[in-house]
Amino acid sequence: MDRGYRPRRSCLAVPASSSRFLAKARDLPADEVFLDLEDAVAPAAKDEARENAVAALRAGGWGAKAVAVRVNDATTPWAYQDVISVVSGAGGALDVLVLPKVTSAAHVSWLDLLLGQVEQAAGLAAGRIGIEAQIEDAAGLAAVEAIAAASPRLEALVFGPADFMASIGMRSLTVGAQPPGYAGGDAYHYALMRILVAARAAGLQAIDGPYLRVHDAEGLRAAAASAAALGFDGKWVVHPAQIPEVNSAFSPSPGDYARAVRILDAYERATTADRRGAVMLGDEMIDEASRKMAQVVAAKGRAAGLDAG
Repeated sequence: MDRGYRPRRSCLAVPASSSRFLAKARDLPADEVFLDLEDAVAPAAKDEARENAVAALRAGGWGAKAVAVRVNDATTPWAYQDVISVVSGAGGALDVLVLPKVTSAAHVSWLDLLLGQVEQAAGLAAGRIGIEAQIEDAAGLAAVEAIAAASPRLEALVFGPADFMASIGMRSLTVGAQPPGYAGGDAYHYALMRILVAARAAGLQAIDGPYLRVHDAEGLRAAAASAAALGFDGKWVVHPAQIPEVNSAFSPSPGDYARAVRILDAYERATTADRRGAVMLGDEMIDEASRKMAQVVAAKGRAAGLDAG
């Protein structure tokens, strides 16, 4: 199945155990909303959270957002039932499952196989539901290239900073911020770059993890701008107030969007009407590589509602 492009500038985490938060999330301007059955839900509340997630999906009203559910990780006793309950109960309203704590390609292969069986039983099109894989520890990062190539359902790799920090022994208790005393630049650069390269090599999006100091707008702005400059497609948010900052950071400027549209138009004319593989646009030569870069910017611009002018 052609997975297409889903904007993921901002990906909002919503605990599926909270009916109030689920109702509020429908009207928020996040590109993606994921209903969380994992870390945001206590073990004793897992069954109720599943029921809430199914009810929220079936109720609809999510608009143009991508709608996802984060299941529990593949090694837990809840994971298989999460998949079966959510997909059989509301698979027609679900775009993606988020699989956390992925440490090997086998975890993704397991979810792919189970999804295929449940889709078939529920009468859904094969391959309809995508997968996002969270890279959250040293083992996952070491295997990220294999993970990225593990399933045609994969749409994105997501960095999970909290568990990653714990797995490598980073001396910090502030998720998403630089560890106190670190003088080497960006402590997350290696992990982010490796995830980004693996994602791009497999044709996937790359999503940065959350910044948990919800009232630190300046820190969030800096973290989002850094990930966007590196090439990431978006970032997780954990509070509605973070959405505008993150959407802005991962949106192209109006000027860049207009330029991308001009490149695409010029290249289309050159390759069809003129049958040329390269053409001058102003004082710049554009070719197939230019088209690919412009496509990315144009898709992000459309997601942001920009006008090419």
